[in-house]
Amino acid sequence: MELNEKDEQLNNGGATDLQEEKPDMSDNSLPEADNVTDEKEDLQKKYDALNDSHLRLMAEFDNYRKRTLREKADLIKSGGEATLTALLPIIDDFERAVQTVRAAEDIDAVKEGIELIYNKFIAYLGQQGVKAIKAAGEPFDTEKFEAVAIISAPTKEDKGKVIDSAQTGYTLYDKVIRHAKVIVGE
Repeated sequence: MELNEKDEQLNNGGATDLQEEKPDMSDNSLPEADNVTDEKEDLQKKYDALNDSHLRLMAEFDNYRKRTLREKADLIKSGGEATLTALLPIIDDFERAVQTVRAAEDIDAVKEGIELIYNKFIAYLGQQGVKAIKAAGEPFDTEKFEAVAIISAPTKEDKGKVIDSAQTGYTLYDKVIRHAKVIVGE
């Protein structure tokens, strides 16, 4: 029995020793829990700040996008205003020409008036960057010309060249906006 008592004492003593060796968790867990709570609150504040910043940035971008779309629409809408305003004097000249044609007895004066209006209009188009494409005698180029007819060339030099123009083509700052309709020599 002595062995059993000794074993029991060892077991009891060992248990007592183990209890004494265990650190007291109740004292240390409070500051650790406070640290976790403080850290969680700090992270929540950072998250809220970042989320708020993100939402504001998204709203600013959306406002910027809407503003630029509105500005583009205004430019498109009123951009032609200057062009049309500059054409009004030419329309006035045409109105005067029509009145003159109805009452005119001097055909040469009417012709001269119409030519003046035409020249004024061509000058205006030139100011806007529009130029007529020179066609007659030029080598046929599909980038500038549209062949509406092919005829036999009067001379060997005229083969593959534009013989005549059925409709004038135009460029806007070197970009073809209307191809010239031409007759090509073969």
